[in-house]
Amino acid sequence: MTTLSFLHQLVFGIYPYVALAVFFLGSLVRFDRDQYTWKSDSSQLLLRRQLRWGSNLFHFGILVVFFGHLVGFLVPEPIAEVFMTPTQHALAAMVFGGVAGLAAIVGLTLLIHRRLVEPRISANTRPWDVAILSLLWIQLALGLWTIYESAQHLDGAMFLRLVEYVQGIVIFRAGNSQLLVGVPWVYQMHIALGLTIFLVFPFTRLAHIWSGFASVAYLFRPAQLVRSRGSSTRPLPPRL
Repeated sequence: MTTLSFLHQLVFGIYPYVALAVFFLGSLVRFDRDQYTWKSDSSQLLLRRQLRWGSNLFHFGILVVFFGHLVGFLVPEPIAEVFMTPTQHALAAMVFGGVAGLAAIVGLTLLIHRRLVEPRISANTRPWDVAILSLLWIQLALGLWTIYESAQHLDGAMFLRLVEYVQGIVIFRAGNSQLLVGVPWVYQMHIALGLTIFLVFPFTRLAHIWSGFASVAYLFRPAQLVRSRGSSTRPLPPRL
């Protein structure tokens, strides 16, 4: 095994499981030990108009991108082909992913500018805040770049190859990293950086995303029971 092939196996064969293990276990440990840091540190009182535009564009775009990746890559291809061909699947990913990715990167650019330019926000910005925002910006830029590469493979073959790789991680397929041999570098960088974001996720303010997903449980919680102080049989005093 050459040094290059060893590094390829390390990054795309072993690193995914290291990153995902830290992502899940690290999130659990942080929730258990440091719940008071489980927040996004709101600064909405400062530059509110820029925050509103940046936050709405970023959160709309990133949610569409996230769930688009989740559905597009994890739904088994025989099921996906019932609704669309691989070419149509790839085109849908390019169009919807492109619009959502562009909205997310514009919103994130506004948020980064606001955080670095406003002195009061910058004074309360930690190095990890700038680092994770930078990683997200680069990741979005790489994702938009993959659209250009995907346009060169409209037969859907490259898209199916990437789907097979992602699903191979989930099912622990042996030799899964070989699927990315010969894949354009922008896809490989996009995957490697995405795994790195999972790796550092528990140590940044991104951890508050878990609370967003957990809030869905409130829709199904039982009605809150409220009792007045004292005996429930004691008559209330007459109103004057």
